[in-house]
Amino acid sequence: MRFLLDDEQREFARSLDAMLAAADTPAVVRAWAAGDTAPGRALWSRLAEAGVFALAVPERHDGLGPLPVELAAAFTELGRHAVPGPLVETVAVAAFLDRVGDEAAAAAWLPGIASGKTVATLCPLSPDSPYALDADAADAVLVVDDDTVRLAATAGPVQPSADPARRLARPLGGTVLAHGAGVTAAAAHAADVAALATAAQALGLGRTLLARTVEYAGQRTQFGVAIGSFQAVKHRLADVLLALEFAQPLVHAAALALASADPGAGREIAAAKVSACEAAYTAARTALHLHGALGYTDEFDLSLWIRKARALRSAWGTPAACRARVLAV
Repeated sequence: MRFLLDDEQREFARSLDAMLAAADTPAVVRAWAAGDTAPGRALWSRLAEAGVFALAVPERHDGLGPLPVELAAAFTELGRHAVPGPLVETVAVAAFLDRVGDEAAAAAWLPGIASGKTVATLCPLSPDSPYALDADAADAVLVVDDDTVRLAATAGPVQPSADPARRLARPLGGTVLAHGAGVTAAAAHAADVAALATAAQALGLGRTLLARTVEYAGQRTQFGVAIGSFQAVKHRLADVLLALEFAQPLVHAAALALASADPGAGREIAAAKVSACEAAYTAARTALHLHGALGYTDEFDLSLWIRKARALRSAWGTPAACRARVLAV
């Protein structure tokens, strides 16, 4: 099978790419990391006007979806431009509310998510991850603890993070929204949607890291020639390209599997997630190696992509957990 986007999907991706290219996302990322969410919320509204969040919201709640393939195409562009905020977590909330069976909660939150007026984040509690992403900036923080989901009342102080634009805080207090097996099933579905969106985001992130590193390798010189002419450098860049090229059809195949409610969609998503995130992580390591100390300098925009690649690698499924899911019988 050929897992390719159709003309309409490619045009949608191109329109997002053009919009984000003109949005000065590095400045938005730095403002978000500093706690100034105004530029990020403004960009969020523009993304909503383009229909990005509506792709995860069903039509009965003013959305366009769920449309996993288009969602994957959109998140590839969001990753390409390192857009900050709980993007993945918001579409995960939409997927959760669509399946949990609480129509009152769905009617209260989903139209706002589709329109961009509501920024939400989903936090599946575990001993390894007690924090919610961007809880301090979100309008709704849903916390899933086993078979119970609650709407958090507030959030604790923001914790240090490898990626300063990913602001982590412990959700506190709140009221129980639902309880039972339906919560567990809805949370599992939401985690699959989140893993797919993260994989697509990592794919776009890796593409930018590769493109900028190739450009830099053609400019930086050693011994009087561009380092891009060295065979060792060519091999490193070719390895990154191959990893990204192999990951792309896996992301598209996972989106198709989720769209068709394929029973094996979970394994497809896990394969896409580990492949895309490992490819992006390899791209980040290569970019850092070839740029040298410049690559992790705060003032250098590429550092924003490098830090995000590391964080996405373990978000919504570590490499080990994804591989275990792929290999499970």
